[in-house]
This record gives sequence, C-alpha cells and structure tokens, in this order.
Amino acid sequence: MMFIPWTIFPLRTLDWALKSPAAGIIIACYAAFMILSGIFTIASYMKAKVQNSLMKICLLVNGLYAVVGIAAFGLMMV
Repeated sequence: MMFIPWTIFPLRTLDWALKSPAAGIIIACYAAFMILSGIFTIASYMKAKVQNSLMKICLLVNGLYAVVGIAAFGLMMV
C-alpha cells in the first residue's frame, strides 16, 4: 500500500486525467485509498500487535499518507 499513491504522477501526465470531472474523481479515489491504508496500518499495528521495524516504517509512511489524504479532501471541499 505504500507505493500505490505514487502512481498518480504518471497517471496525471495524460490529457484526460487533467480535465475537471476526471481530475476530481482521481484525486478523491487516491485520497480515500491513502486514508484507508493509514487506518488499516494503524489498526494492524495496534490490534494485531505487529510491531516489528518494518511495520513501524509502514506506520509512519501510511500515517503521513492519511494526513495528506485528509488534507486533500479538505482542499476539495473548499
């Protein structure tokens, strides 16, 4: 789940992805995925007690993704 949000950059080079309805849908889908992956990682870390070094790195990265996803939704609402 850590590398999927970066796939938006090559996708946004296409002409159809920059037009208004498609751009909003793409950003909303990526933001929702980032938030859900952050929630899943936090839940896995806390509930399943998967607390190794790799999981701590994933928790940090996906937590940041979740914050950015929430910010993206906030900017879309304004």
